[in-house]
Amino acid sequence: MVIHEKAYAKLNLSLDIVRKMSDGYHDMKMVFQTIDLHDDITITLTNGSDISLKTNVRYVPCDDTNIAIKAARKFFEKCGISEHGANIELFKRIPVCAGMGGGSADGAAVLRALNRAFDNPLSTEELLLIGRDLGADVPFCIIGGTVLGCGRGDEMTQLPDLPNCHIVVCKPSFSVSTPALFKRIDYRKIKLRPDTEGIIEALRSNDVVGISRRMFNVFEDVLPVGADVINEIKSLFYDNGALGAAMTGTGSAVFALFNDESKANDAYSFMKTKYSECYLSKPIGRLI
Repeated sequence: MVIHEKAYAKLNLSLDIVRKMSDGYHDMKMVFQTIDLHDDITITLTNGSDISLKTNVRYVPCDDTNIAIKAARKFFEKCGISEHGANIELFKRIPVCAGMGGGSADGAAVLRALNRAFDNPLSTEELLLIGRDLGADVPFCIIGGTVLGCGRGDEMTQLPDLPNCHIVVCKPSFSVSTPALFKRIDYRKIKLRPDTEGIIEALRSNDVVGISRRMFNVFEDVLPVGADVINEIKSLFYDNGALGAAMTGTGSAVFALFNDESKANDAYSFMKTKYSECYLSKPIGRLI
């Protein structure tokens, strides 16, 4: 049996840090959004228990450290399936180390695909529990859509869909260390925060302009490198008609929302002259 599944990228319309929890993790508050930029996953079920992976990107590991392999292994273990293995083919489009959840999306897609292939032995909640073991963003990447994420991001509340709009994503050449960012930020000293509650109200009102004006990511103020580049990308987006722009996740990708397709296309064409990794996209709704 061969199964095909798309692994969709995520954006953070907002990202805030509320406090540091007793377990050492940060209590976060953020609005997640799935977009149609995706990796392609093809899984061929095999006899035996071996799980393998190959990909089109040479620097992505194809051993047991890859989250797609981890996801398949956990699924088979949870379901007590020992007579099947899987050959996974991963065609990557989502930029790596961009804050767009590329690895998490791949793991989530493997879980969705295998669950469907075996006639849904696991409930959505059971899939989410596996996802939490794989990484903080995996639960969101399993369900997708527009979601308020709290805690580590895996305490989720479904929100109204992001209104129809056009999205341009630009990833500069540098990447950002997630652990380094968390070490640099002190939630008590954060001066500028996103208006997450305002974003939620704007979502309920189908107000993409209101959403765009309230977007922000607190990590933008503590970047160890590249803050000037992030600010330049945001400024160029605004110069080209963006309603709003923000860095996603721990970076380094920056995205902008447009309510006019021609402006989005023009902004994309312009940004491509400055940065090689640029993408045109649109929001999509819940996946399961």
